[in-house]
Amino acid sequence: MMDATTPTPSLDGYDALVILGSKCAVYDHEVEASWFGRELGLIGDAVERTLPILGICFGAQALCRFYGGEVTRAEQGEIGWFALDVLPGVDLSTGPWFEFHFDHCSLPASAELWATSPRAVQAFRIGASVGVQFHPEIDDGQLKEWLAADEDDARELGLDVAALLEETARETPAARTRALELVDLFLRVTA
Repeated sequence: MMDATTPTPSLDGYDALVILGSKCAVYDHEVEASWFGRELGLIGDAVERTLPILGICFGAQALCRFYGGEVTRAEQGEIGWFALDVLPGVDLSTGPWFEFHFDHCSLPASAELWATSPRAVQAFRIGASVGVQFHPEIDDGQLKEWLAADEDDARELGLDVAALLEETARETPAARTRALELVDLFLRVTA
């Protein structure tokens, strides 16, 4: 994970780039000056090397920005498990997928929209890059760590942490299968 304290990683020896989530916003000018500008440069390096890129949540927003789209604060965020509206012909599960975001992507014309929800673009492809707004990597253990690390945020958001963790524990086995299917889809379309 990149931030202001980490050096920009090298892509030498890698076959793909995965960009995960962040509490930061891609449209925060201070974040861009501090480290996100370097992440955009890393995306450019991956594109030049023709490395496939999978962007998850913040990573999808970074791809949207890199390719000329716009990311803005959404009227309403999404936290929890949500089903997607998948476009016909796209081999992506409707979910439910775990969401934890407050932003919305307006995709560039070069993007192929894959899925939406009433509040946000949820999945898209641009060349050898795939972006998903949801978190296919989440399981109950990881979510517990996230919420424990930001207990004040969880309270401020009015989350019923126990209920969300319980629902996530129930969803984890099926979500792992969906995540594997998503990785297979990513590898197929970017090969």
